[in-house]
Amino acid sequence: MNESILKTKSFKFAVRIVNLYKHLCDNKREFVLSKQILRSGTSVGANIREAEHSEGKADFVHKMAISQKEINETIYWLELLQATEYISKQEFESINAYAVEIIKMLTSSIKTAKSKLTTNR
Repeated sequence: MNESILKTKSFKFAVRIVNLYKHLCDNKREFVLSKQILRSGTSVGANIREAEHSEGKADFVHKMAISQKEINETIYWLELLQATEYISKQEFESINAYAVEIIKMLTSSIKTAKSKLTTNR
C-alpha cells in the first residue's frame, strides 16, 4: 500500500469535511452534529500523519487503527446527517463513497503491517 496515496486521500477527505461543516453551520444552522463530524473526519488524516513518524511497527499499527476507528465514526455521522435530512442522499453518497475507500485502504494497510509484525518475531 502506497502510504502517500492514503495521506493524500485523507487530506482531501478532511477538506471535504471542513466544507461540509461550514455548510451545516452556515446554511442549515446545525452546530452539534457538525462539530462531531468535523472532529472525527479531520482526525483521520492527522493520525495517518502521526503514523508516518511512528516509533515502530506496533505504534504504526496503533495510529492507523485509530484512523480506522475515526473514519468509521465519521461514516456514522454521515449516515445520521442523511437520515435526519441535513444532507441529501446525493451529498451523502458522494462523501460516503470517499470514506469507504479510505477505510478499505486503512484496513489493508493495517493487515499488511500486522503481518510484517508477526513475521519479524
